[in-house]
Amino acid sequence: MLRSLRSRAAVAGGCVAALGLGLALAAGAPASATDRTDPNGRYTAEEIHHFLEGFYGNHGPRPWERDYLVSDQLKERNAQTPGYDLLLCAQNEPADIEVGEVTTAQSARVGWATITTHWAQEPRTATFTAYVDLDGSRPLQLLEVDCAPGD
Repeated sequence: MLRSLRSRAAVAGGCVAALGLGLALAAGAPASATDRTDPNGRYTAEEIHHFLEGFYGNHGPRPWERDYLVSDQLKERNAQTPGYDLLLCAQNEPADIEVGEVTTAQSARVGWATITTHWAQEPRTATFTAYVDLDGSRPLQLLEVDCAPGD
């Protein structure tokens, strides 16, 4: 739904754009303790999936997501790759992005999903893995990206 609203906001502008921005901002905010379904105070796979869909949208993270929803270490690594966007594992903006099923490792306190990018230049896709911290006491943020293709 968020992806759909973001697409409509780009076309309609005005009030719809403000609504889309509000939803995108809400996607980065942690759920309150009463919204939490995990009794251990960790983010759930559903919450992480929602976050990653909001973060990546249809074409990649916007400046706000890049500034506020990425770990400092990942921001630093991305800054060291001029001409290559580490957050997308690509040099260009994809035509579309899909977030796969989220896996959580409670003992490692991390969740991850395969991100699939679709490219308009040719009918091809690429995949990478995005990692998010499960600690519900902190706001959700992208911790790490593994650009190596999965098996």
